[in-house]
Amino acid sequence: MTSTPPRFPPYPIRGVRVLHKKENCAPHFAEIEVDFEPAADGFAFGVDPGLKVAYEPADDLPRFFAAAAAGVEEFLSAPECGVVLATRVVLRRARADTFGSHELAFKIAGYLAARRATEILTTTGPPGN
Repeated sequence: MTSTPPRFPPYPIRGVRVLHKKENCAPHFAEIEVDFEPAADGFAFGVDPGLKVAYEPADDLPRFFAAAAAGVEEFLSAPECGVVLATRVVLRRARADTFGSHELAFKIAGYLAARRATEILTTTGPPGN
């Protein structure tokens, strides 16, 4: 008998912070803090309405945030992750840099945030334990 994979997350995982920084001829810089919350079904990504990011041009930020969402969803949707996606992710904080922030940097940061959230889940267990 095959068991159903667990839903992710089974409880809120707050304040998952990632700094993705790579310094070379093609620099990367993205810092995000996200909350993972249980949802009824599927994947939803939202940005805290009060989020302010000092970055110009500000028109790039929605693309960066969408890339972070894509990274989170990519990690959690991978078969090797082994979870049923029932997740609402909220971007609480973000930092960008003129010389290294781009969509790929934010996608990697999102991917790493999802990986960190699954690690937190397996190492700490439910709140109050």
